[in-house]
Amino acid sequence: MDPVKRLRETVAGERDDDPFRVTGVMIQYYVVCERELWFASRHLEIDRENPSVVRGTRVDDTAYEEERDNLSLGMVSLDLLQDGRVVEIKPSSSLVEPAKMQLSYYLWYLEEFVGVERDGVLVHPTERTRESVELDDERREKVEDTIRGIHRVVTNDTPPEAIEKPFCSSCAYHDFCWC
Repeated sequence: MDPVKRLRETVAGERDDDPFRVTGVMIQYYVVCERELWFASRHLEIDRENPSVVRGTRVDDTAYEEERDNLSLGMVSLDLLQDGRVVEIKPSSSLVEPAKMQLSYYLWYLEEFVGVERDGVLVHPTERTRESVELDDERREKVEDTIRGIHRVVTNDTPPEAIEKPFCSSCAYHDFCWC
């Protein structure tokens, strides 16, 4: 069965026997590193003392503190709604495409399961930048392809092969791959 259809059935409550869940973090991990996604899907704990994790947590805890809602809707948790737009807050723009895909998934999820069409804004408070993200047909298709890719990765019995990338040294799963 198509993973997008399985996800739709899970959200609708029609799939209690074998649910398929996709979170925004899973979307981000898939785009960054499929191996990272596989480890996370097995609940392998990340290195919480990793400087990148600490920095991200600090930005997440302090940015837009007075406006923060952390609105949870089923499988997604939105950082902030601002002027009718979904705001995703990230500590840096170094991995912008994974963040855009995560935000695109939130927009897709809202449209698909809540019946609400919204635009999004990707915010990097430490860099004082904002980027608009719209869910057009191309981005919608990318989200659904990503959902299918996530299903492929998380249902595999073994992790994908380690592929060294420029940001591997700052990854919270670094020791699982390279030590």
